[in-house]
Amino acid sequence: MHIVRMIAYALVITGAIVWGIVGFFNYNIVAALFGDATLLSRIVYALVGIAGITLLATSEFEECYCNCSDETHY
Repeated sequence: MHIVRMIAYALVITGAIVWGIVGFFNYNIVAALFGDATLLSRIVYALVGIAGITLLATSEFEECYCNCSDETHY
């Protein structure tokens, strides 16, 4: 599972950079490399989406956000 999470992190970070470039410079690198709305570009977007869902599903949510001991739960 460690390898899957590392790949997911890499895809999510890459996707965030791509969308940042789209937002700041109005330039879509994926569309420039693979074509606009082609099967290959849709696969890239799908993989980034699956990576985000994977990280969301495998993240560990903490119950207590304070410096409390095991005996004190809010």
